[in-house]
Amino acid sequence: NPPQSGILGMHKIQDRPMVINGKIEIRPMMYLALSYDHRIVDGKGAVTFLVRVKDALEDPRRLLMDL
Repeated sequence: NPPQSGILGMHKIQDRPMVINGKIEIRPMMYLALSYDHRIVDGKGAVTFLVRVKDALEDPRRLLMDL
């Protein structure tokens, strides 16, 4: 999609089963997807960006406190 170098997809939040401490619990989950132009964006940098987005969404205080 010129001129974009990357597109971040954020899906809807849905309750999904997760294993927490050996027990199945229902937790709200959202899929994230990142599509990017490998000629412009390095894969390692893209993964680092996606992990930081995930961390910020999981704990919004990190954005406010710049942790």
